[in-house]
Amino acid sequence: MRVLVQRVSRAQVSVAGEVIGRIGTGLLVFAAIGRGDGERELAWMADKVAGLRVFPDAEGRMNVAARDAGGTALVISQFTLYGDCARGKRPSFTAAAEPAAAERHMERFIECLRAAGLREIATGRFGADMAVELVNEGPVTIWLEREPAAGLPS
Repeated sequence: MRVLVQRVSRAQVSVAGEVIGRIGTGLLVFAAIGRGDGERELAWMADKVAGLRVFPDAEGRMNVAARDAGGTALVISQFTLYGDCARGKRPSFTAAAEPAAAERHMERFIECLRAAGLREIATGRFGADMAVELVNEGPVTIWLEREPAAGLPS
């Protein structure tokens, strides 16, 4: 699983000109499900995202976890995080999960985020052509990755 997290002062996602998800201060989470990802990867990633200490404390240092700073997130499914451009100039997405599995896992990932302490979660629409607008605070952008455990059930 791959996730790109940005601390934002606001973010929204639109489909066909209609805003379908919006947050104020929180995290914008671009998430991609990889082939072989399962419950273990989803739960690990959700706990990591919710626990990211990227919000300022009283002294202005990044020391407050997302779950303790309002627990707000906008989650966008983005399979292109698995784009591989090692050969040629056209990305290959063979490492991304098949759409049906990815959609199920994305729904489960959102459930795991709630269980990990994020209280307000807005989402995009899986498989849709989305327009995402954001104001990145800091800027703070964090890349997280968790490969499926080899030989272990997920």
